Amino acid sequence: MKPGERILGVEGGGTKTAWVLVEAGAGSGDTGPEFRILDQGKLPPSNFRLVTLDRLRTILSELPKQIDRAGVFLAGCGPEDRPILSHLCAEIWPTAKIITGNDRDSSLAAALGSGEGIVVNAGSGSSVTGRRGDRIEKAGGWGHILGDAGGGYFLVIQALRFILREYDLRRGEVQFAAKILRALSLNNFDELVRWAQTADKMEIAMLAPAVFKAAASGDARVMEIIERGAQVLSEYTEAVASRLQMLAPKVVLMGGLFQRDSLYTHAFRRRLKKNFPDARVATAERSPELGAAWLAAELSDDVTFQAKLSHDEIDDLAAAITEQRNPRSENLEKMSTRELVELFVEEEKFVQDALRGAITELTRATEIATESLRNGGRMFYVGAGSSGRIGVLDASEIPPTFGAPRDLVQGVIAGGGTALYRSVEGAEDEESAGALAMNEREINNRDVVIGITASGRTPFVLGAIGRARSLGAKTILLTCNPARSQNTNVDLAMHLAVGPELLTGSTRLKAGTTTKVALNIISTGAMVALGKVRGNLMIDLHAASAKLRDRAVRVVAEVAKCDYHSARSLLEENAWNLRSVVDKL
Repeated sequence: MKPGERILGVEGGGTKTAWVLVEAGAGSGDTGPEFRILDQGKLPPSNFRLVTLDRLRTILSELPKQIDRAGVFLAGCGPEDRPILSHLCAEIWPTAKIITGNDRDSSLAAALGSGEGIVVNAGSGSSVTGRRGDRIEKAGGWGHILGDAGGGYFLVIQALRFILREYDLRRGEVQFAAKILRALSLNNFDELVRWAQTADKMEIAMLAPAVFKAAASGDARVMEIIERGAQVLSEYTEAVASRLQMLAPKVVLMGGLFQRDSLYTHAFRRRLKKNFPDARVATAERSPELGAAWLAAELSDDVTFQAKLSHDEIDDLAAAITEQRNPRSENLEKMSTRELVELFVEEEKFVQDALRGAITELTRATEIATESLRNGGRMFYVGAGSSGRIGVLDASEIPPTFGAPRDLVQGVIAGGGTALYRSVEGAEDEESAGALAMNEREINNRDVVIGITASGRTPFVLGAIGRARSLGAKTILLTCNPARSQNTNVDLAMHLAVGPELLTGSTRLKAGTTTKVALNIISTGAMVALGKVRGNLMIDLHAASAKLRDRAVRVVAEVAKCDYHSARSLLEENAWNLRSVVDKL
């Protein structure tokens, strides 16, 4: 390895693909080689056994191309799979030196370097791997169907079974069940069962924080589930240590369950110490993708990683008007309830001002959307956090309101469906994930993509817009920060200048309100232009509920100038197809 080489480290599993791009330095003194982190991020899952080669190629193709070396280590990649993975990587990086393997390899490298010890990994799944000299011993890691005991999926499944069992036997366990239902935005056990039947491993495992929270709050029966998980991992660790004849092993803990929940760390440590009192237990300081980069560098010495500097990005965000303090609300906690309410109501005038100031841009955005839809294209809203939820909300209302196909207007949110009701950490920071989302939806030159970002700098949104534009789609950027960077190349930029929020940085307030109205205008205007409205009546709505059937009857009565009963009869004769009835009048 030479100084200046660019090295890509990739670790892929069942919940994500984590990657890091580093540049090799010369090192100095006793510190050994130095790696400077240039970029890093996360992409969708890439378990070798669970994704197709075409899907894997699509994911890996989003990674940096200008590299000298790559280490790609994926869950499910056995010795017989490495030639296949190496060939695929060579297609993507034809001039780079490629090393491939299993994610256990990168975890060992991150936790132990070239040293000896045992790595206990507990994230959505689980595994235990030990090394002494050239000998490797493993336990667990058989996948969520047959194994992964002690991982997040295992703990959540045990908790869900416990909830339903208690309900069946005693109609009990109301408090914990309520927490799970609330975390999923569900209403009852029937909905919970239907959700579990279609949820994937990651969706189920993401409930693990709710399980730990219940245990930490003193729920003894949930704590038993946590203890059982820790016991299984401890038994696996003891088995690996015994096979490697380690009496005082170095044990390194990796994965989200150990990183986030000290409760699990303490439970595991306590159980392991009973039989291995001299074990040295520590939490990993490096992530597996850094281990992948270290393996790709083919070094035997330890290395130092320098963190990626992002002062420019931080300064850019801090300068956004949405991040500034509002002088009118600097004493919120000292206001009476009425004063606070009056302030919020008064502040809404800035929403009106922002919309009036953007009439020209809103008109053009509506025209662009109409043109795309009329020519057989689709409209996509892309956002993260509050912006993404607002986009999904508006898109979801188009089919029932206007009888449009479900794929005509789509909302894309960073972090996927889970992000609609729960924060998905770091999802908005992945520019490559936004680009990949556009590829997966097969964006083309008939489509229009509207990026929604209050600050004007959300990487997921900018990545999506950049990729959409490269695929020929029309692109619109909607922000509430007129001072945003002007580097983004789009067909239309709209700046809804609502000013600082009453609660600093909380863009679900004025920025959210303005964004929702703007999307309402664009989508409604496009539907009107496409002939989905007669006067101000919805003539293509789906009469799928009692309320909507009543509305449909009143629409027919209004258009036909007939009584309610006659209008209902017309709809019944036409299988409640409102458009068919109106077209005949």
